[in-house]
Parts: sequence; structure tokens; C-alpha cells
Amino acid sequence: MRQKSDGGLWLFVFYLALILWAPIPLGSNRAWSWALLAFWVLVLALAWLAGFIRGKYALPTIVREARPMLLCALLWLGYVWLQLLPLPVAILELLSPEAARWQLAAAAPDTLGAVPLTLDRYATLEAACKSTAYLAFFALTLILLNNRERIRVAAYVVIASGVLQALYGVLSRFQNLNDWAAGTFANRNHYAAYLVICLSVGIGVLIANLSGEKSPSWKHFFRNLIQWIISAKMALRLGLVIMVIALVLTRSRMGNSAFFVSLLISGAIGLLLAKRATKSMVILLVSLIAIDAFIVGTYFGAKHIVEKIAQTSVETEDRGEVAGYALRMWKDYPVFGSGLGSFHVVFPRYSAEGTKVSYTHAHNDYLEFAAEVGLLGLSLLGLMVSMSFAVALRAQFQRRDPLMRGLSFSAIMGILALMIHSFVDFNLQIPANALTFMLVLAFAWISGYHGRSDA
Repeated sequence: MRQKSDGGLWLFVFYLALILWAPIPLGSNRAWSWALLAFWVLVLALAWLAGFIRGKYALPTIVREARPMLLCALLWLGYVWLQLLPLPVAILELLSPEAARWQLAAAAPDTLGAVPLTLDRYATLEAACKSTAYLAFFALTLILLNNRERIRVAAYVVIASGVLQALYGVLSRFQNLNDWAAGTFANRNHYAAYLVICLSVGIGVLIANLSGEKSPSWKHFFRNLIQWIISAKMALRLGLVIMVIALVLTRSRMGNSAFFVSLLISGAIGLLLAKRATKSMVILLVSLIAIDAFIVGTYFGAKHIVEKIAQTSVETEDRGEVAGYALRMWKDYPVFGSGLGSFHVVFPRYSAEGTKVSYTHAHNDYLEFAAEVGLLGLSLLGLMVSMSFAVALRAQFQRRDPLMRGLSFSAIMGILALMIHSFVDFNLQIPANALTFMLVLAFAWISGYHGRSDA
């Protein structure tokens, strides 16, 4: 009798290729590139499902453990697709009076029988397809990363992608193509966010590789240190240094701030929750902060950083006003929103001549999601992230497996960094960043439940 497996090798290979590909075509933030990304994910998902139906693949136990997250994800998908469903006008007036008012004002007489919640059907359809792909990718991550070797390989692929992006960004910057590094992304801030996610994974892997061996003497300690320097771990550390240099060269104030703040908080959490914080872990975290701060000061100039943070531009002056207009928009669509992806259509009614440039995004993921999906949708998104963060925290406290502890650190830092950055930018609207963030959320659940019998 043929033994079932959790996922075919070729599926895993194409899954890894997807991780590498996602940031290359401008962060997959173009119609053709996000469509290719979504198609890629759905083909992999359908291929696994076909094998599962034929009895070739088995469902791993971690899927059962992650049922709360998956149930919340299904509710989110159902909610987004429901925004496209034509509803009787009377029902729409009860659910969202403002949406009903605009639908009645814009609809042709013969279409007034039923209209949807969303005020931009095409944008919401696009956003619904993206959401489906992201959550299918999350499920694929839980399914395909079914053993330690695959988990490590996937983490290293994320790190490799970050290093390649960093090298390209640094070379482009020093060739004077731009005044800042942007890698293959159109926007340096989104590039910075991607690098921070990759850095969080890299730091977690580095922590996982710590031996935890106690040094009975300084001689023994320095011998271990020299062995670490000449090992593959040093190559990983150099890769992290390259990513930090690229991050600094993005000149993204919030990108750099999110990195250092999330590293400090995650390091503190790791040391507090670890029942036995090893000397090597303490030294690593201190060195990460000290050396990376030195890189910032050397390559960027500490004085210049302060000057850049103090400077404002027309765009940054506008962002406070944009947040105010977005709040007004949310107040008109408080519970169900105006439709996922509809911000660029609805927002001009509120900004009018109040902003100096045209905004298609709120530059604040929280406000943009709130306005588009209302309190109900925002609660579902917040619940998914909160559950993942809680699972990672528990893993950091309970697990003794170095790899699982490293993954939980990566998840904690990655979630914190993107949540901080999301206050002033729209990284979750960029497909490459959203997809990689889903991988980080999956790492949280893997760290909490993979091989749990081994602690």
C-alpha cells in the first residue's frame, strides 16, 4: 500500500520559487504580476488538493491545530466575497445607508433591484482574488513545510531573497541610479518593509543555530567564538549585515525605526520568556543592536539621520490630513466598509482640494482597511494577526526546540515590525509584502505546534 505524504517535492520546489519571485516584478504590484502570483498560488493549491482527493497526500496535524486561524480566514474570505453580492436595496440601506445612497445615485434605473455593498466592484473583485491567494498560500505553508528540513530550507530561501534584494539595491544606489535604495520595488518604503521581514527571519534562524553550550572558561568561550566566525553561521550574519546596509540606504525613516524597535522588543521578549537565556543568545542580541547601529552611523551618518527625521515634505505634511479624511470616510461606512480595494474611488469625495497630491492609499493600513471593510472586517484581520502573535509568544515560552524558538522569534519580530510600519504606510497592499507576511504568520503556528511532542 502506497504511503501518503504531506506534499510532493515538486510542489515544494515551485512553492520556494514563488517566494523568490514575488518581490522581483516591482513587488508584484502590477496587474499582470499580481495576477501571475495569484494564479501560481492557486495552481499549487489545486494540485495539492487533487493529490489529496486521490489519496496521494495526507493532511498534516498542524492544520488541525491551526483551525481557529483557518476558520477566521474563511470568515474573512466569505465576508470579502459577500461585499460583491447584489443585495436588495432595502437590505443595503439597513446595512450601510451611505453605500445605499451612492449606489442609488449612480445606478441605472434597471439595476436598482439589487446592488452590492462595495462601491467599486472591479477593485473589490481584484482584492478578493488577492485575499484568496494569500490565505491559500498560508494553508500551503502549513501543509508543505511538514518536516524540519523543509522548514529550514524555506527560511533560508526567504533570507536569500532578502540578501539578493539587498545586493541589488545597494549596487543600484552606488551607481547613482537613485538617491536611495529601492531594490526591485517601485517604492523604497515597501522595499524597506520587505527587507525587515527577511531580517526577522534571518535573525530567528541565527538564534536557532546558537549551540547554547556553556563555556566553562574564557578560553573555551573564545574557541567557540572562533569556530562560529569560520562557520556557515558567519555567512548568515554577513547576509544580515548586507540587508541592514540596504535598509539604511532606503532612507525609509519608519522602515529603519520599525526594524530597531521590533528588534529591541523581540529581544526583550525572548530574554524574558526564555527560562534559560544562554550567554550566546544575550551576546548575539546585544551584538545585533550594537553592530547594526554602528552600520547606521557609519554608512548613513547619525547626524544626517536626525536631520532626515526632522525634515518634512509636501507628502508627509499631507499624511496627517489624509488620516483625518480617512477617519471621516470610515465614519460613513462604520460596520461593513465601502468595499475592499475601493479607497481610491471613494476617498476623493472626502479629500477634495485638501491635499496637495492625489492619494490612492491612506498611507496607514489600519485606516485604509477600516474604511474599506469596516469594523467587522477589521476585527477579523486583527483576530488573525493577534492569534498568530499569541501562538508565537507561547512558543517562545514553552518550546525548547532551538528551531521552533528561532521561528517564534522571527514571527514576533516580523509581526511587530510590519504593524509598526503600517501606521504610516500601506505595505499590506503590496502583494510581495502581504504574501511574505503570511509566511511569517504561518511560521508562528509552525513554531507553536510542529513536532510538539518533542517540545
